Amino acid sequence: MERTFIVRGDIIQAPEKERIEEHGDSYLVVTDGLVEGIFSSIPSRFSHYRLVDCRGHIVMPGLSDLHVHASQYQFRGMWMDEELIDWLNRHTFPEEEKYRDRDYAERAYRIFVDDLVRSPTTRASIFATIHLDSTLVLASYLEDSGIKAYVGKVNMDRNSTAGLSEDSAQSLEDTQSFIERTEGWTNVRPIITPRFIPSCTDGLMKALARLAVDRGLPVQSHLSENRSEIEWVKELCPDSTSYADAYRRRGLWGATPTIMAHCVHSTGREEDLLAMDGIFIAHCPDSNANLSSGIMDARRYLDAGCRIGLGTDVAGGCSLSMLRAMGDAVRVSKLRASCVDPSLKALTLAEAFHMASVIGGSFFGKVGLFEPGWEADIVVLDESGIATTLEDLSLSARLERVVNLKSEGAVMHKAVCGRWLF
Repeated sequence: MERTFIVRGDIIQAPEKERIEEHGDSYLVVTDGLVEGIFSSIPSRFSHYRLVDCRGHIVMPGLSDLHVHASQYQFRGMWMDEELIDWLNRHTFPEEEKYRDRDYAERAYRIFVDDLVRSPTTRASIFATIHLDSTLVLASYLEDSGIKAYVGKVNMDRNSTAGLSEDSAQSLEDTQSFIERTEGWTNVRPIITPRFIPSCTDGLMKALARLAVDRGLPVQSHLSENRSEIEWVKELCPDSTSYADAYRRRGLWGATPTIMAHCVHSTGREEDLLAMDGIFIAHCPDSNANLSSGIMDARRYLDAGCRIGLGTDVAGGCSLSMLRAMGDAVRVSKLRASCVDPSLKALTLAEAFHMASVIGGSFFGKVGLFEPGWEADIVVLDESGIATTLEDLSLSARLERVVNLKSEGAVMHKAVCGRWLF
């Protein structure tokens, strides 16, 4: 479909963390997938463009999910009575073993991708499993869907179940094969994905680091999610001064664009490294609560200038909705401010919106804002079914209402880089 058009609607965005910008009944002009700007009336030079009439509906930038496990989607919302390591061993790893069966992968990933398309997410950084064939299935479904995504074939050559433990050389070979077989794709790019330090030997980690640099590929992994995990890393890496330092010593820390998920218990020194080296933090509030990992101090990272975005972390998190992730980020921040450190200021809706759109989007390029030259990722929200007697609400209040009351099933139209998915 043509990628040049005008959207008429109630346009909202968060260009800065302190501010939500509102443009009631305005026009978003897009040329060949790129934003021209927001206008109160249609400039004559664009008068011949096709009009997409969304009057009365919120039009917002697409949201970027910095951390989600596609292979865990089938058991979302279940088995939340355990902490991370037990949860992985008893539930996650046995489920991921099933993806050695291509038929199972096709059925499971079809459900995940179909639901992701209907969500507010336009960009995502995704973990698959160790299995090359099924990871290619996921990547092909995403390529056809129109969603822009980084997809990682997971690497694990120690401390796993028998069905998920790779030979180190084979793990590296399969990763290289995945990179080569997705080369030149339009919507999907590979991302180097060691699960976390406990599951990868030093030799494999260092080989993956070289591969990331040689191929110019980003990296994603986990950092300081759970206290028992941190103690485990101390035992495995006695040469390192911290969990973050363990990644740095093995070359998987900021040599290319890097996402570290969680960072719930990162130290002050690790915070300095995250900020100094431009590491993207994927804050996953729902998952951190469900798995009893803790309440991440998002305020500290945001005020320190760290690149902190949001992730759903399904199936630690229960939902693919980044609108829910925004609401959860605000709620857990309030709990931390009131129960842990009263000197802290809780996150606001504007800050959570900025994290989910602009900061998260910057991992993928000029994404998450309706500014000239930025890629036109667009989400149109459906507010129907929310009964109220209130009138003349601001766009910010309407967005907050959707975030808190209709985070699921709220998307009526979505475009990625100017291409309408529905």
